[in-house]
Amino acid sequence: MFSIEVKDNGVQAALNQLAGRVNNMQPVLQSIGEDIQARAKARFGTSTGPDGVRWKANARSTIEAFIGKRGGFGKRGINAKGQALAISKKPLIGHSRDLAREFHVNADANSVTIGNTMKYAAMQQFGGAKSKFPNLWGDIPARPFLPITQGGDLYPEERSRIIETINEYLAGK
Repeated sequence: MFSIEVKDNGVQAALNQLAGRVNNMQPVLQSIGEDIQARAKARFGTSTGPDGVRWKANARSTIEAFIGKRGGFGKRGINAKGQALAISKKPLIGHSRDLAREFHVNADANSVTIGNTMKYAAMQQFGGAKSKFPNLWGDIPARPFLPITQGGDLYPEERSRIIETINEYLAGK
């Protein structure tokens, strides 16, 4: 067996830097979480899921409830304000816009959590049937905004972005 021991200060410094990066992944995990959060927030503006598929349109009952709460009905039915509200109503965008704003990212040396504080976020992400959730006024179609499938897998494009970010981090970029 033949071996050579290298005692190059530059190589040692680079290896020590790499070891330090691997021992504390918090910076790259925080960056990954913030990137996922930014893309999730952007999906509310385009009404498009992480797979590129447009979200299913709002049900008529949802639009009517939306405009009714905002004075969109007059004596003869939907008034001009109601028509404007109905045209502007996007899926998952309510009056408060809280679902699109209430994200949080928390990273430590080993993991990252991206969440939403709205208690109905999971229902909007994965959908739900009135038969399973009697409190719903109807079936809720899945409108994914986070890059996770029903089975817990990442969408391929998101997986590629995460791997690219990790590789750049390890390379010191």
